[in-house]
Amino acid sequence: MLSHSATRLSCRSSINTASRSAQTFKAFYATIRSLRTPYEPPDPDDVEPSEKDFILSLLRANPSLRDTKSYLASFGPRPLPPQPMAPRPAEIPVQTDKDVTVHLETKPPDIKRAPSPVLASILNPVYRRTALVKIQAPFTDRQLESIARGMVYLEKLGLVSVIVVENDQLPRGDSRERTALVEETMRVVNALEKQGARARPVLGAVVRLGPKPGGECSSEPREYDEPEAHTFPGDLVHIRSALRAGEIPVLPPFALDSFCRSIRVDGNDVIAALVRGMVEAAALDRTSPVGEDSPSSSPDEMDLTPLRLMMITREGGIPSYARQGMPHLLVNLTSEYDYIRDTFDPRWRLSHSTALMNLKLARTCLAYMPPTSSAFMVSHRSPSSLIGNLITNKPALSSSLPHALLQSHRKLTADTPTILRHGLPIRVVRRVDDVDKPKLKDLLEQSFRRQLDDAPFWERMERDLDFVIVAGDYAGAAIVTRERCPMGTSDAIGPLTYLDKFAVRPEHQGNGTVDFLWVALHDETYGLGLPFSANPNGGKEGKGEGRDLVWRSRADNPVNKWYFERSTGHMCQGDWVLFWCDAEARLKTEEGRRGAARGALSYLEDWEVGRLATWSDVVMKIPSSWKPKPQLPAKK
Repeated sequence: MLSHSATRLSCRSSINTASRSAQTFKAFYATIRSLRTPYEPPDPDDVEPSEKDFILSLLRANPSLRDTKSYLASFGPRPLPPQPMAPRPAEIPVQTDKDVTVHLETKPPDIKRAPSPVLASILNPVYRRTALVKIQAPFTDRQLESIARGMVYLEKLGLVSVIVVENDQLPRGDSRERTALVEETMRVVNALEKQGARARPVLGAVVRLGPKPGGECSSEPREYDEPEAHTFPGDLVHIRSALRAGEIPVLPPFALDSFCRSIRVDGNDVIAALVRGMVEAAALDRTSPVGEDSPSSSPDEMDLTPLRLMMITREGGIPSYARQGMPHLLVNLTSEYDYIRDTFDPRWRLSHSTALMNLKLARTCLAYMPPTSSAFMVSHRSPSSLIGNLITNKPALSSSLPHALLQSHRKLTADTPTILRHGLPIRVVRRVDDVDKPKLKDLLEQSFRRQLDDAPFWERMERDLDFVIVAGDYAGAAIVTRERCPMGTSDAIGPLTYLDKFAVRPEHQGNGTVDFLWVALHDETYGLGLPFSANPNGGKEGKGEGRDLVWRSRADNPVNKWYFERSTGHMCQGDWVLFWCDAEARLKTEEGRRGAARGALSYLEDWEVGRLATWSDVVMKIPSSWKPKPQLPAKK
């Protein structure tokens, strides 16, 4: 029997309920589940900020220190050039009446006092970057006002939008379609100017119909679709001119055909062509010699490389099975694109008619954009969320949080945006022989900043490994083992599913890799058996029985806050904290059975009796994987 202090259970509710008073449970073991907490109604004060609440929108973004550094690296003040050291003041000899020479110091008249670094950083303008924005019209004047306010927010932060206006409800081939698209473009321009921005309509075609010459001859396999239009650097002169003048260019979806006629095309083709063309033009600007005719020599010229792709629609994000039709929060296009497309519910094709087309557009565009870029599917009702995405490059809520917590969170609504990243492939490896040992070792040592004790670690993996989830080329990994339980307990709770290591390289932290990895871990362990846990990357694809997942962490580990939010419960064990996640399918089955009998789940079910003592006994005996830290020599 464990002592009272060693078995004290730190219970933590996953949802902020109306009654937040401290509770003491008399049960010796207790498990807090967000599935058993009531729904929290939305806060009536949580409304979109007005025009005067720009600062409030920044605060609501709640960026971390890493987010702030990343934003400042792209948009922060330019570093000041090193100032030359001022020469020492000259000494002028002056002859006095008593034949005593006095040296007077004089300051050169052309040397000015340098401003303070703080003042210089405030007065120095931020870098301006570009974003491609698709406005999926039609919108009312009030809705356009909300969209324009979001564009103005972004411009204040240094991100200037290049807007393409599309209207799928306008019949193709209609005699008035060109006039209607021009009118829709001018409505967007007027809405921007009413919000204080400067906008310029670019009504001439800047892209050309058809694949780019030479691009179709490439023999390399592509994971994206080739754009149906293209543009050359010289075609971007009107967009460059508008950006140089501090104006937001707004374009209708026109393109030049082979007869040099300006015709209407799909807006997604214009967006894809512009993304590719702007990336190529920016690369050309960087390699061109600086001269009078070089765009990069102009102080008013900005980098044309798009950092964001934004698709503003009436529909919002992509619906998800895991959230009963509420939007996906974060999508890994490399590993999830085919699954989302193939399992898209036919009912969603009516309510989210453009979702799959925009998903395809995001995959094509992000293939050309920098790895740090992201795509953003957002409703016109969420202008302030544009700020949060720009500063943090993250979704409103982490996609790896428990599904029950997300489902009842007041920030998760039908208008919650979906963030799309190019992402990394995720695969499940079940044999040690299939693991790249040098790469995995380097990943663990880079992540934990300790030296791996190779021989005993790999010997243990050969004996106890269940599987390894690998992200990309070992950018991240989750190692799961099957631990033997003492005799007499394994029949009750089965072999212990233990998260031995969860590691992500430092350079991939903050780009979604952590969430991608944890979601795959959920699908293979405690989320297994649920219909939305079909991991198509070598895993069990949702088939099987979910298992409780257990792991431990040092009590002073700064990552523990992240673990607290994702675990079902935790228990302090001296210098360690024991975490666990209950098998969700088992809870849902029991909850349904109790519901039919009008009974509720208790905080201590029969299968939970004694399991914490068993888990603690097993986990605390697992040897360390690291070599001892070298001891500093004692001072004499």
